[in-house]
Amino acid sequence: METSLHRDAGFWVMIAIGLALLVAGPLVWDLFQIMQITQYVVLSVYVLSLSYIWGFGGILSFGQAAFFGLGAYTFSVASINMGETTFPFLLAFGLPALFGAALGYFMFYGKLSDVYMGVVTMVVTLIFWKLINHTAGPEYAIGDARLGGFNGIPSVPVLNVPGKPEAWLDPGQMFQVFMAILVILYIVLRTLIASDFGRVSLGIRENETRAALLGYDVRRHKVIVFAIGAGIAGMAGGMWATYQTFVDPNVFSLEMSAKALIWTMAGGVGTLAGPIIAVVVLQYLSLKLGEMHVLNNNFILGGIMMVLVLLVPKGGLPTLRDALVALKARTPAALQR
Repeated sequence: METSLHRDAGFWVMIAIGLALLVAGPLVWDLFQIMQITQYVVLSVYVLSLSYIWGFGGILSFGQAAFFGLGAYTFSVASINMGETTFPFLLAFGLPALFGAALGYFMFYGKLSDVYMGVVTMVVTLIFWKLINHTAGPEYAIGDARLGGFNGIPSVPVLNVPGKPEAWLDPGQMFQVFMAILVILYIVLRTLIASDFGRVSLGIRENETRAALLGYDVRRHKVIVFAIGAGIAGMAGGMWATYQTFVDPNVFSLEMSAKALIWTMAGGVGTLAGPIIAVVVLQYLSLKLGEMHVLNNNFILGGIMMVLVLLVPKGGLPTLRDALVALKARTPAALQR
């Protein structure tokens, strides 16, 4: 469990790796590699939205794609109408966070069980996907931005320098901005987890009744945690839209929600670094197998989820770590014989 900062070598290793990639990456990678790794960075921000609320708040959401897609469409519509990207990027965080707070209020103050919360978040995602798919006509426009239905919104603006709408970022600069966002987000979340607020969240995750008896407003606390996760997912959606310069209803797909679950389970619930590593490994694996035309990505993802649920419920990376620790502990005894 990641809670302490100062004595956690893994925390500093992750920061060092992030900063090294931020500085050196654009100098040594070609354009294709920059674009591919930028995608990993965006998806890493996305998976942190679920890793935080599930691992450190005990809230399992099957609908993170709803907030991811809402952020993507919010950024796209706002940036097309405003002709710049700074304020739309802030909106991509703020609007999903507000929607998450409203949804969380009805779920947590409505005292829904975990099962029903999972169903509600999944249904909300499906509703968004269905609605956006039926906005193909010319009447479905917000200002200058046509929603486009299943065709999506093309020509989404690339990030620009704040205050200079005409100064667009090139792919290397965009990677550096996104990597900086990932590093800062990782630091902020780890700091939040180590704070009094974070310790209360962990206490609520372990035993809601005990936390309530100690005087904490459990429902209010969970609404805040859920809203933070929604905002992070929305910000990742905005990053995705400007990275792709295109957005379509697939950002609301159940596949996007399932990927967040798989990456979090593979990396380990209760850790932030693990899911980031899982994103890189599994996305790279999917890319290579796709190039070889070996298996459909959906079969790969489904198989990984089944293995994780049935064989390694603690998560792939935590299970591997425990196995290595156990092997290391047995090695000296074997050598002494």
